[in-house]
Amino acid sequence: MAHNEIAETTEKDFTKNWVNSSRFLFYLQVFVVIAFLLGGCFRLYQQRYPGKPDVQIQGSSKYVPDYK
Repeated sequence: MAHNEIAETTEKDFTKNWVNSSRFLFYLQVFVVIAFLLGGCFRLYQQRYPGKPDVQIQGSSKYVPDYK
């Protein structure tokens, strides 16, 4: 009876069962990579370029200058 209980606990133990632990670690790694990618994309979206600002340019410094 005691041998059966030890065998059951070693099968369910995370460190002893490499199939379950490797599957868990793989899915954890995939989740972490996706979380970092989505977090990075969201951060880039928050800090995006707001657009072309309306800047007053002196007339004499334009490509075709306006002289008075």
